[in-house]
Amino acid sequence: MVVDTTAAVTESSARPRWLGAGLPLLAGGAVAGGLALLHFRDPHTSGSYGYCPFYELTGYWCPGCGGLRGLHNLTDGRILDAIQSNVLLLPLTLGFIAWWGTWLVRGWRGNPVPPRLPQVLPKSALWMALAFLIVFTVVRNTPWGTWIAPV
Repeated sequence: MVVDTTAAVTESSARPRWLGAGLPLLAGGAVAGGLALLHFRDPHTSGSYGYCPFYELTGYWCPGCGGLRGLHNLTDGRILDAIQSNVLLLPLTLGFIAWWGTWLVRGWRGNPVPPRLPQVLPKSALWMALAFLIVFTVVRNTPWGTWIAPV
């Protein structure tokens, strides 16, 4: 009589699902901690988190200017104020949540490697995103783009 022990070995050596989800949960906890800091320490006060180096050197707003104020507004539940601080903040936040959720689900299923952006988007889309950020930066620093300038 032959006893098959391979099934017993693979079952005992299988990693628990929560181990694969550990790193995404740790990263999510770090982001939650940063958001808690932003919630309780208001970035609307000038210099509370330092100053944007791009703005200090050039006098122009970068694509991220207003992002901290917008995230603070989001943690307060003021979505329209967040959009007014930086119009790109809400779509980027939703995209990050989707990316993090994919990482968490993949980790739970046993593939803990985070999905890389080039695997998700084609190279042409990355170039288009870079071109969009450059155009966005130029437009928000012109008189006709004041509606997307940070408040």
